[in-house]
Amino acid sequence: MDNNLIKWDLDLIKRYDLSGPRYTSYPTAVQFDPELSPSDLVATGQNSADINDPLSLYVHIPFCAHVCYYCACNKVITRNRKKAQPYLDTLYKEMAQLSKWYSNDRKVTQLHWGGGTPTFISHEQMVELMAEMRKNFNLLDDDSGDYSIEIDPREASLETIKVLREIGFNRISLGLQDIDPKVQEAVNRVQSVEQTAAILEEARRLGFRSLNLDLIYGLPYQTLEGFNATLDTVIEMNPDRLSVFNYAHLPDRFRPQRHIQEETLPSPETKLAILESTINKLLDAGYVYIGMDHFAKPDDELAIAQRTGKLHRNFQGYTTHSECDLVAMGVSSISQIGSVYYQNEHDMPYYSAAVDGNAHAIKRGVSLTQDDIIRRHVITQLICHFELDKTAVESKFDIAFDDYFASSIAELEAFTKDGLISMNDKEIVVSPAGRLLIRRICMAFDAYIPKDQSSQRFSKII
Repeated sequence: MDNNLIKWDLDLIKRYDLSGPRYTSYPTAVQFDPELSPSDLVATGQNSADINDPLSLYVHIPFCAHVCYYCACNKVITRNRKKAQPYLDTLYKEMAQLSKWYSNDRKVTQLHWGGGTPTFISHEQMVELMAEMRKNFNLLDDDSGDYSIEIDPREASLETIKVLREIGFNRISLGLQDIDPKVQEAVNRVQSVEQTAAILEEARRLGFRSLNLDLIYGLPYQTLEGFNATLDTVIEMNPDRLSVFNYAHLPDRFRPQRHIQEETLPSPETKLAILESTINKLLDAGYVYIGMDHFAKPDDELAIAQRTGKLHRNFQGYTTHSECDLVAMGVSSISQIGSVYYQNEHDMPYYSAAVDGNAHAIKRGVSLTQDDIIRRHVITQLICHFELDKTAVESKFDIAFDDYFASSIAELEAFTKDGLISMNDKEIVVSPAGRLLIRRICMAFDAYIPKDQSSQRFSKII
């Protein structure tokens, strides 16, 4: 299948561009239950995990020196660098408990530090944090792992990149969003092209093997012409991967967004024009459309995994590590262990108190039923590969596909009539026009949300 085959159908987009999950998990975090016992969640996770499989580790570092007005992440805005060490000390206590529960000397093939701004902490603290991770988990030392970190170029020097490489990172992701000074000022993130380019250049020189840039469309004062200029500059920077996110303006939920005046936002028509142009420009530049808002070079591991049917999706987005349990630590982080998902306390004081009192900070979670597991498999296959082998699902789970998903069939048939998918007895294939609406297609298999309307708990699909 040609992964660059995308058809822009404005009529379909307008009809199906509702709100829906991003499906970094199924069930989604909306289904997490605070009444479930943390000890039961852990026990179920331990009993359902394969101790022979490798691990993926995630660390959430919530601190930012500056607030970006568009941000919907869990963060702590402070310029007081002294706040980091007490948090790290708490993190180490939690890490020790997680190691006892899940390590079993399993190899850590994937590792990610996110935030917030992980580079908020000092170089010495970075070294210390990685050393603690190596003490508690079986990190690889041959540079073969997928070890990544999110970087704010305003908060990282060339020396920072050197330190990160020395302690084992080989992938970085940089926030850029837009290069237009007017847009940057409107979202309180003024960042020069030179800052970003210098970090990328140094990372390449030091042997980082994958560089990702994040962009956002739908920000204040963005225009088609202006965002095209951003894309031209970004393409010259030549990142291995690109994420182009849709800004969802939800000021009632995210306080920083109240600084953004709604009348400064581009119209829905302009947003769609920007997205269409973005897709065309990136495909013309040789990038592969991975799915939703992600693009990668054809020789990138994400693109290779998609071509070979091995692409996966978890709380960190698209990944090549389908075999990994995800052990997450830090405030608000989400773990996926065996057939269990659970999330830590969201507020820093509660997180710290929970770790000090219980050695863990589990707030809420969900234990997957067999139905959840079947639907998760179907949704993952569609959102990663744009096609589903119904006979393989029947064989794997001992079900009759059309009978099991009888309530979904009518909706799928409507998708077929509208040209989003093609379907027969053996397979479902997402059409070029349906790929941009893959979240809506996956919703047909979601047992937790109404089929006839969007849910306001989620962002718009496009």
